[in-house]
Amino acid sequence: MDGVHDLGGREGFGPIDRAHEDAPYHTPEDARAYALSVSIRGERDYPIDWFRHVRESIDPVDYLTRPYFDQWLQTVLAMAVDAGDVALEEATGGARARTPRVPAPISAADVRAMLTTPVDFERPAPAPPAFAVGDRVRTAARGHPGHTRLPAYARGAVGAIVAHRGAHPVPDEGARGVHRAEALYTVAFARGDLFPEAAGSADRVHLDLWERYLERA
Repeated sequence: MDGVHDLGGREGFGPIDRAHEDAPYHTPEDARAYALSVSIRGERDYPIDWFRHVRESIDPVDYLTRPYFDQWLQTVLAMAVDAGDVALEEATGGARARTPRVPAPISAADVRAMLTTPVDFERPAPAPPAFAVGDRVRTAARGHPGHTRLPAYARGAVGAIVAHRGAHPVPDEGARGVHRAEALYTVAFARGDLFPEAAGSADRVHLDLWERYLERA
């Protein structure tokens, strides 16, 4: 969705703090927040795009001022309330659970396997791909209220198909609980076509984009 979370190419937010870039977490609390967020996956199969859409719906000021993994906790809590796994009064007031629910424990080994086992998301193609390598394409000029993986800085831009990746679940649909596959392409854009201040640069920006985001240029 179009929102404050779509920060690619935007200016005015100050320098990026790279002091901790070699560490997976800035604090022990970050690690705990991540572990709590992942543990919910073992209880209910939340689609990744639903997680992203809920996180993107955080109030803009809250989103920009809340620590990263704190956002994760806010997101998974909202998902749990929406699914009926947690009552809102439990989350906001510390009330005891209305009904005892004791999920099966997940061992450390199971968690490690869940996070490190490769997953292939390619699906049977519902239709032949509309584009081929070398085709010139233009991205959609507008977004929509739901989830999307087309960043704002690449809207209405012209690029070239450099690879067809097969058919993969469409994030826009997955966020609504609809499992639908569509052709996925890697599209190369001239950096200067996306960012005017880089006009004349030989650099290219590659984006993986679903077919619905593209039209023939």
